Amino acid sequence: MRGNRGKDTRPELLLRSLLHRRGMRYRVDTRPIAEVRRRADLVFPSDRIAVFVDGCFWHGCPEHYRPATKNADFWREKINGNRARDTDTNDTLAAAGWTVIRVWEHEDLDQAAARIENAVRRKRDSAHLTAKAGDHWSGH
Repeated sequence: MRGNRGKDTRPELLLRSLLHRRGMRYRVDTRPIAEVRRRADLVFPSDRIAVFVDGCFWHGCPEHYRPATKNADFWREKINGNRARDTDTNDTLAAAGWTVIRVWEHEDLDQAAARIENAVRRKRDSAHLTAKAGDHWSGH
């Protein structure tokens, strides 16, 4: 199991490449919230968007996960713990005003890149409109 990467997996690298080609800039393998010990695969800090690329085995993909037959109890607990941590991470980030996007390793990465780009653009457009409205209604 030591050969399994925690970061820079093939799906992550491909997704980063696709997003970079779309003009998207992001931070890699960093904490969205400094005080919270959770790292996202991609972070758009000013937009408060955190992207996680989840492996089907490690995160218990409902479509592709197959329980281990050897050491089954250990692996069931491990995967269930990962799922619980993912849910806690989603809830913690959402409570702090972040948008969490999860991408399964088996997903079409072009579609995932489009989904991420759309989320970032929506946030930026929303922030731009809010700033404009604030300028317009300054009371002067």
